[in-house]
Amino acid sequence: MGEAAIPKLSTTDWAVLAALLEQPSHGFRIAALFAPEGELGEIWRIQRTQVYRALEHLEARGLIEALRQEEGDAGPPRTLFTATSGGRALALRWLNTPVAQLRYGRSDLRLKIAFLIRLGLDLAPLLKAQKGVFAQILENLRHQPGAEGVHLVSVLWREEMAKASLEFIERLLARNVDLSK
Repeated sequence: MGEAAIPKLSTTDWAVLAALLEQPSHGFRIAALFAPEGELGEIWRIQRTQVYRALEHLEARGLIEALRQEEGDAGPPRTLFTATSGGRALALRWLNTPVAQLRYGRSDLRLKIAFLIRLGLDLAPLLKAQKGVFAQILENLRHQPGAEGVHLVSVLWREEMAKASLEFIERLLARNVDLSK
């Protein structure tokens, strides 16, 4: 019997769960990580209200749990959350699963790479698997007979994105040793 499917969570839910792999945290700190000026804000932006919604959703699914209340500098006490063992296992599976569509390379794939780096984990398995997915997408695009007009524009655009995505993966693989530091 194969592994269970990875549950359908939003990119925001996955990002919040992955952030909790680094250390227990509260919503305010997670929101700062994904703010425009935050360390991951260039990749994915999450507003504070979305972080708190994701925390509620993840807790309801048993993927995270509240550890304790922590006094804040101002305002009410903050709830410190951590990933459950099941949440940790699912987040690690998600981090190492390639994206299936080119458009998710810009968000989900870059988030996965960023978290693997932040967690000190090996990028190579994800990058090699992702290379295979993008190579297959490119191959499929190159064999679209009779593409014309607007459809041709779409096919050519996706083909260029697939080539650029493969180049991105190749460059990361070539620098993988440097990225793990």
